[in-house]
Amino acid sequence: MKNTGILRGLAGVALVGTGLLLSGCKSAPELTAANAQALIQADYDSKAPVGALIKIDDRGLRQGLTANYWKLTKVYPNKMWADYTLTDDGKKVLTLQGGGDVIQWRPDQIASASPHFYVVTMAAKPFNAKDVQDPQDEVLPGVATAKSAVFNESVDLTGVPAALSEIAHNPGNTLSSKKTANFELANGAWKLHSIE
Repeated sequence: MKNTGILRGLAGVALVGTGLLLSGCKSAPELTAANAQALIQADYDSKAPVGALIKIDDRGLRQGLTANYWKLTKVYPNKMWADYTLTDDGKKVLTLQGGGDVIQWRPDQIASASPHFYVVTMAAKPFNAKDVQDPQDEVLPGVATAKSAVFNESVDLTGVPAALSEIAHNPGNTLSSKKTANFELANGAWKLHSIE
């Protein structure tokens, strides 16, 4: 009698275990680097495109003069300060970050100072997600199952004239930066949670 009770108990446990295995224990779908890149890029593509922010230093100032993006309009008595005005060609491809069309070039007399200003390209593109690494398990507050992947966020200079693109590649400009994308498993599918 004892053996029959034990066998019935074991059979019941086995039946319940098999039922749980078949009904509720689903594994998460795989999140590959390619899937992660597609999710990140879809997020970037859904946002309003932005022009590239370009730092213009002394070298860039000379390059912009050569490209006819601005012209010298005033030199001050100290022979260091000057005003430059955007040309019609310049207005077609860029705007000044602070607005207006006059560049007030005011280098300090200190040799270590690095004068600069910023322009924004008129050609606006979404960022690109590149070099996405394999996603790793992550812990995110309020998220049951999460992963993260490190990638490069890159500025897209498609449509930017060659001369302005060359200025953008001068030292001091950041055209790519490391970011981390966080993903969460929701309703059986991976979705982008945040980008840091």
